[in-house]
Amino acid sequence: MAAASGAWLIVDGNPVALEIAATGKARMRGLLGRDDFHGALLLTPARSVHTMRMRFAIDVAYLDRDLNVLAVDTLAPHRFGRMVRGTRQILEAESGAFEKWGLRPGSELSIPENEAAV
Repeated sequence: MAAASGAWLIVDGNPVALEIAATGKARMRGLLGRDDFHGALLLTPARSVHTMRMRFAIDVAYLDRDLNVLAVDTLAPHRFGRMVRGTRQILEAESGAFEKWGLRPGSELSIPENEAAV
């Protein structure tokens, strides 16, 4: 299943399909009920995450309000993420995606406005 198109996350100069969960309902649903996920899901605002009732492991990036990566984790199903000081948003992706994208603590991400589909 692909991420909903229309938004793009720029990771180290490369575009990644982005789905944004900015409502309480969308954040609560997150990746629950999905068998896989290609792209990234931004939970905003958010300070923590869990993988209870999830079917697959995910990469989790803890972001500040400027989309700077503070920390990254990989969470197996049925786990709770840690609390990271300064976190205001959470980025989720299928396990292994962050390594492929080169996303790590210190990475600066961006979401271009009015970006045409790449």
